[in-house]
Amino acid sequence: MAAAACDPRPPRPPAPAGPCGGMAVGRPGVGAALGAALLARLGLVLYGLHQDGAMRVRYTDVDYRVFTDAARLVTEGRSPYRRATYRYTPLLAWLLTPNVYLAEVFGKLLFVVGDLAAAVVAYRALRRRGATTGRACGCCAAAWLLNPLPMAVSSRGNAEALVALLVLATLYFVEGGSVGKAAVCYGLAVHLKIYPLTYALPIALHLQSRRCGGEGAADTRSDKKAKFTFVGYLWELFVKMLNRDVLRFGTVAGSVLAALTVAFYHLYGWDFLEHAYLYHLTRRDIRHNFSPYFYMLYLTAESKWSFALGLAAFLPQLLLLLVVSVAFYRDLAFCCFLHTAIFVSFNKVCTSQYFVWYLCLLPIVMPSIKMSWCRGVLLLFLWFVGQGLWLAPAYFLEFKGYNTFLLIWLAGLLFLFINSLIIVQIISHYQKEAQVAKKIKQQ
Repeated sequence: MAAAACDPRPPRPPAPAGPCGGMAVGRPGVGAALGAALLARLGLVLYGLHQDGAMRVRYTDVDYRVFTDAARLVTEGRSPYRRATYRYTPLLAWLLTPNVYLAEVFGKLLFVVGDLAAAVVAYRALRRRGATTGRACGCCAAAWLLNPLPMAVSSRGNAEALVALLVLATLYFVEGGSVGKAAVCYGLAVHLKIYPLTYALPIALHLQSRRCGGEGAADTRSDKKAKFTFVGYLWELFVKMLNRDVLRFGTVAGSVLAALTVAFYHLYGWDFLEHAYLYHLTRRDIRHNFSPYFYMLYLTAESKWSFALGLAAFLPQLLLLLVVSVAFYRDLAFCCFLHTAIFVSFNKVCTSQYFVWYLCLLPIVMPSIKMSWCRGVLLLFLWFVGQGLWLAPAYFLEFKGYNTFLLIWLAGLLFLFINSLIIVQIISHYQKEAQVAKKIKQQ
């Protein structure tokens, strides 16, 4: 021990491992957090079985019943899209066929496993970025493992945990230099859900900046003319993106996505394209939700301008995502976190399960947000207050039949303001640690 203490050599960096490997070995704190998270989720799954059988209001998400019905159709050799409201890839119905062959609870257990695996990937990403074991464990436990929202989402039978796992694996492999593995995970993620498609630009910018030695498009040796025009700056970014890593990532991810699309189109035809992809691009959900656009879409549902208004709702998202991509692509996890938070907050449809999309990235970015505990707790309090103010009129609409649409819309606008305030605060307190960039560059 004395020899080790006097050893002048710098400590050896953690040995590289797969995103799901080596988390619990020799780390009782991490193992305890995983064990507690697993027990809590299994307890909620068991409680859900009780509530579903004993109470009028079911614990299980209505989408889980849709998944199971679609899986049953697949086992019978029929199209899962014969089940009304099934708007997902057939791959999900195939994965859940054990719901029919074994037990209906299988899918929930699969989602719980994906939930915990996402935390493992986040932990490995934090360790690679230079976080200590205790800090990495604390971030994962506070933001994900012991967070009641991810617990409820996976235990109620929602598949968002699988998408979170693939997104985190994509970022893990990109930052580790495994472009091919990252592209495969990214292609699968986009196939399961459309929203990770928005990560394409920051991933491409990040890969080109690594290829250019970390300087990226902000290199002081850039062409002087490009510095003074935004268009020239964007053109320079585009030119620099055409390198081997970007092309390989795009080719592999595109091939995975295209292969799945062609295969399922061959099996299920236009129904697959319409319900798995196109529906989510043209969706205009007039039911009440957190979106600031829902009331406008509700009032104009029968108008000839309804479709155009739905498409116009994408413009604020696109503009903000473009700005964030150019500003923060060097820290890919932080950029994708902002991407997702903005996308969800300004989306045409926004429900509680969408919050999981950015919460899964929160553990990785927490060490870079230099914010006092008081400010952080205040922002978290405002976030829950915003949801509570929305849920109150929503309850009276759903269960009492009162016309509270206007109050729900106003509460949604307030919640958008709170989310925007939180995003601004996170950006203003963001400080990327120098060791993070150094660690990732050495991988």
